[in-house]
Amino acid sequence: MWADNETSEDLLGFKVHADLLVNIIKDESILPITIGVFGDWGSGKSSILQIVKEEFDKDEDKESLCIYFNGWTFEGYDDAKAALLNSILKELEDNKKITAEIKDAVKEKAKKLWKSIDWMRGAGMVLKNVALPAVSAYFTGGVSLVPASIQIISQWSDSPEKIIEKLQSKEGKEIYESFIKQKKEGNNSSTNAIADLRKDFYDLLASTGFKRLVVIIDDLDRCSPERIIENLEAIKLFLNVPKTAFIIGADPRIVKYAIEHKYKSNKEIEEDNNRIVIDYLEKLIQLPYSLPRLSESEVETYISMLICKKEVGDTKFKNVLDEFKKYRITNKYSAFGLSNFEKILEAQEFGKVKDNVITIPSLVPLITNSLYGNPRQIKRFLNTYTIRKRLAEVASLVSFNDAVLAKMMILEYSEPKLFKKLFEWQIIQDGVPKEITNIEALCKDKGIEDVISEIKDSDFKEWSKPKIIKWFQIEPLLTGIDLRDYYWIARDKLENSITSTSMIPPVVRSLFNELLPDNMTAAVTKSLLSEKFQPFSDIEKDAFFNLLSSNLKRNPQQKRLYDIFNAMTEDKIENTVYQYMETLKIISVSDIEPAVATRLADFKSETEIGTFLNDYFKDGKTRASKAFNLKK
Repeated sequence: MWADNETSEDLLGFKVHADLLVNIIKDESILPITIGVFGDWGSGKSSILQIVKEEFDKDEDKESLCIYFNGWTFEGYDDAKAALLNSILKELEDNKKITAEIKDAVKEKAKKLWKSIDWMRGAGMVLKNVALPAVSAYFTGGVSLVPASIQIISQWSDSPEKIIEKLQSKEGKEIYESFIKQKKEGNNSSTNAIADLRKDFYDLLASTGFKRLVVIIDDLDRCSPERIIENLEAIKLFLNVPKTAFIIGADPRIVKYAIEHKYKSNKEIEEDNNRIVIDYLEKLIQLPYSLPRLSESEVETYISMLICKKEVGDTKFKNVLDEFKKYRITNKYSAFGLSNFEKILEAQEFGKVKDNVITIPSLVPLITNSLYGNPRQIKRFLNTYTIRKRLAEVASLVSFNDAVLAKMMILEYSEPKLFKKLFEWQIIQDGVPKEITNIEALCKDKGIEDVISEIKDSDFKEWSKPKIIKWFQIEPLLTGIDLRDYYWIARDKLENSITSTSMIPPVVRSLFNELLPDNMTAAVTKSLLSEKFQPFSDIEKDAFFNLLSSNLKRNPQQKRLYDIFNAMTEDKIENTVYQYMETLKIISVSDIEPAVATRLADFKSETEIGTFLNDYFKDGKTRASKAFNLKK
């Protein structure tokens, strides 16, 4: 099994990206700079950032200080600016590159910074979030803090009593009076406070003797929209401070969602939302760097290296990794696999690796296509593959072929609808469906375009996608194979592995949450689906359907979930009808509200779903059935 954690161990050949970032940051003429390392969920951003940090942390680099800040870890902090500054100061305090004498100077200079941060926290958070009239009433002798204000304060800390006590203290009164004074004097004082903070921060950095401060901010796309913006605003405080470089790792789509969320209540801005989002990002990120998806040779290398490490252990794998690094210097295009391992490993070790890798190379094009060159998806695929192989061994399944298992899993993952169709064929034919024989015969010794042309005119037109034709043509062929064991071993339908809702990409979860408000109109729903769902990759679309379906199964009374499915059905979004019907099969008609059934009646005349719905509501006894059948 393989852990889904970021690592500085480079099995992807990603060090070239890290080296480029390090090279740019070490160019003093470029600083200050903010770099955005952009990539999809699971694309390897965090691993690259770990390699960058490792490079700057080397003892021989006396000129650089690198700090790693996980935006998600600090989600619970009351203020992002304070969390970021606290991380920087703590790193300066603990860093082994800094002498004790310099640390004392740093602590002294840090006091001014904390005063600036305290002002921003006090004035910006406390008194802006608590209704000023209520606080004013307390301090002017009117009434105590009203319950509503106390309720807001209670959300800021595990110990709200301390915050309330602070507000009611002399210090709290001074903060309040300072805030009122700043309000009267206009925004200049606030601007000066930020300018002073930047100057003090630069003075502190200069006192350390470092030529550059590198701040890595990772996992930004796991945060809530509000927290993403807070983190970005915190970063903006330190932008343009000489000798600094900020590297932000994120899925840009999630950041864009957060910015749109920030401005959603401003009607004037909403009209030109796209421009606002672009301007915001361009002002924050001077250098966007997008990670490419893995190529077929990189996928083959990655899978082979993961399996090799698992089979030979960390100590012996170090030799393999060292050779891989040398290989990548001179050859960036070819796969690093079995032929390379054979020269490095002893015969017994190589034999173990070979037994597990041998089925992989032929399937790599399909894995690459189906998993979109995504390292996290590849790991999850391999984890599930490993579990199922072990289950086959424990269950003593006879004539079980690992290559067939891998091939079946590719179909299961990339085309769940067709995977189920194949299940239905084999279950009534003792595991050996004649349809497979017929389709493989159509695919034999022909080009993909020729096969598609023939299949489109046959009973198998839904199998006519190019990647499915490739799936049929690649070894091992399935003609004559008894598929019952493979479906028995996959009976979990990957609900707890590949398509687990706990592993939904953040960009998918963001769209799902954006679609949830009950008062959203059908027009807005369809607009969001068109703008944000349609550009998703197949993996992300499947994840969205899985999230929508699993939520509806758990909450069959939640009308809004049906509304989303209905909008997708009306727009004839691919795979919607199948997913909708499969979800409804799990839901009891008695759990469906009459209003939902009335709306579903609009689809009575639709070919596929109409037939299903008429049968689904045919009993005529439940309130939902009566409502459905009442509508003509």
